[in-house]
Amino acid sequence: MDLTEEQQQIREMVREFAVKEVEPIAHEIDETRRFPKETVERMAELGLFGIPITEEYEGAGGDNLSYILAVEEISRVCGSTGITLASNFSLGTYPIWAFGTEEQKRKYIPDLASGRRMGCFGLTEANAGSDAGGTQTTAVKKGDRWILNGTKMFITNASYAYTCVVTAVTDKKAKKKHQGISAFIVTKDMKGFTAGKKLDKLGLRGSDTAEIILEDVEVPEENLIGEINGGFKFFMQTLDGGRISIGALGLGLAQGALDKATQYARERIQFGVPIGRHQQVGFKLASMATEIEAARHLVWHAARLKDRGLPYSKEAAMAKLFASEAAYRATKDAIQIYGGNGYSREYPVERYFRDAKLCEIGEGTSEIQRLVISRTLLNE
Repeated sequence: MDLTEEQQQIREMVREFAVKEVEPIAHEIDETRRFPKETVERMAELGLFGIPITEEYEGAGGDNLSYILAVEEISRVCGSTGITLASNFSLGTYPIWAFGTEEQKRKYIPDLASGRRMGCFGLTEANAGSDAGGTQTTAVKKGDRWILNGTKMFITNASYAYTCVVTAVTDKKAKKKHQGISAFIVTKDMKGFTAGKKLDKLGLRGSDTAEIILEDVEVPEENLIGEINGGFKFFMQTLDGGRISIGALGLGLAQGALDKATQYARERIQFGVPIGRHQQVGFKLASMATEIEAARHLVWHAARLKDRGLPYSKEAAMAKLFASEAAYRATKDAIQIYGGNGYSREYPVERYFRDAKLCEIGEGTSEIQRLVISRTLLNE
């Protein structure tokens, strides 16, 4: 679990920022569903949006583990802000960084890495969720442009993003539906591109989640990412990295819930002693701490594999699966430790609980993660 000096410095810097500037408004943005622009601007000033991007493209020149540490530390106090950071890089920036041409990188990455502009990822549709190959958005070639039509849903940062990587069907006659999908870079100033209805969610309410509507959007030919009909491969690899970041989101929420529950167990007196002295409460804390430590090993391990250029698809799925389910259990138990107070919005653990549920759904449900892992084991 050793961190380099640089990684430790990033972790401490982000933790200080999270406690001083993110945590004080976490309850308010959850209650009001307000997107915290001021926090996003501060994260940009700190260089958090481009941690793994080289300095040549206005990034911080760090590694993926450092970025994962940042997501974890921010999510420890506010899941809404954590997923804003995670989605902006893992989904909105990474596909261009990993699969884009040099021209595409130079045109779009500096704005995204510096935080001057935000990014998002348009994959999910009404009929394309777990079945990612079920995309119905279409892209038809006309001259030197692609005409895109369709609607994307559950898109994080959609209302505030300038750059969006979207998937669309470019070959309706493909033998297998996933073989006819391509990926494009679309910007909000393109005619016909609209951010639609903002979703009213159970949790992560300070995060922006909305539809993206594409009506005869003309996308230049040079905005195609990679080869035509190769988009499925690109976005599956993008999701692998995104799963590590969702694992970090869950890890941060779980750790935050444990922090709050431990403090409460020291201070709350029942039957003449702090409730943490009662075995039922103490054992809950012990189980929470053990699962969180195991989740941290899995999440950090997957990030390190990615940094080393080694295969990490299975490990990313394991990290996301375990960390997200550990977060759900930890936040649930934190409410139980708080008792009636835990059920009240006056205390933060109910927010952690609501936020944690998304971790078992986004970037592939827990069921999909088990499918990915089992197929890897069976060599399918």
